[in-house]
Amino acid sequence: MAGQDVISEIERAVAGANSANARVGLVFLDDIDAALRLTVAGLAAQAGVSQATVVRFSQSLGYAGLRDLRMDLAREASRRAVELERANIAEGRLNTSDSAATMIAKVAHHEATSIQRTAREVDPEDIDKVAQAIAGARRVVSFGLGASALAASDLAQKLQRIGLDCLFTQDSHLQLVHAAMAPQGSVAVGFSFSGQTFEVHRALELASARGAFTVAVTGARSSPVAKAADTVLLANARESPLRVAALASRMVQLAIVDFIFVRVAQLCQADIDAAVEASKEAVRPQKLDSRREGQN
Repeated sequence: MAGQDVISEIERAVAGANSANARVGLVFLDDIDAALRLTVAGLAAQAGVSQATVVRFSQSLGYAGLRDLRMDLAREASRRAVELERANIAEGRLNTSDSAATMIAKVAHHEATSIQRTAREVDPEDIDKVAQAIAGARRVVSFGLGASALAASDLAQKLQRIGLDCLFTQDSHLQLVHAAMAPQGSVAVGFSFSGQTFEVHRALELASARGAFTVAVTGARSSPVAKAADTVLLANARESPLRVAALASRMVQLAIVDFIFVRVAQLCQADIDAAVEASKEAVRPQKLDSRREGQN
């Protein structure tokens, strides 16, 4: 757990935990400062569980016991408070009463810190493994719905620009067709921040049955989508309670796409220049400046 965001880990554990463990996690999330002052017995009483459950919850996060969990939790809470102060944000939550200037500062802060947390926690070896698989793949297929479709589409467009065969469609049924028709030696990348999207889970299963190497980009490590993949790339983001759209979650998925793409570009450097130039030439006549020159 060293160097990781323990608050986000608790949030993910609560989302995927049984009711007893979830109650322990919620005690921490409801009031971190108060929870840090509680003993094992106090936490157990407040959560309505046994003291053994409190210890097991700490161990499920990778700690030897409650003491070590509390130490990391205190450090993380302090770090987040400093981040808010540096961003000149008195309160981290978005509120309907915020001015436009305050809202902009808060959104920028949430998105920037989410990307930073993702960069700290994503495993470079996993990024490298995925990039190497894509660089040598017969085909890449990407899946995602809603906000996650933006990341899936972005991956496809970027890989196409450097001459790699990557399929993506907004049609969820055609995504399943792409998965079912993926040739052996393909790479299938599924985007689902919740990890609960049925179509993405099904697409990864279909692609895996065809012999594809499967990748899940998700915010939930123990989710069904994550469990259906050979490799999981964790997108770490916390959405504001005033959540009218996917904000931070969308940004961290796009950041992971960039991590993958740049690594693939490094691996394909010998062939990339010609591919990039060819893609530029293909669209250059469609630019307004080029059309005006042709009319003169």
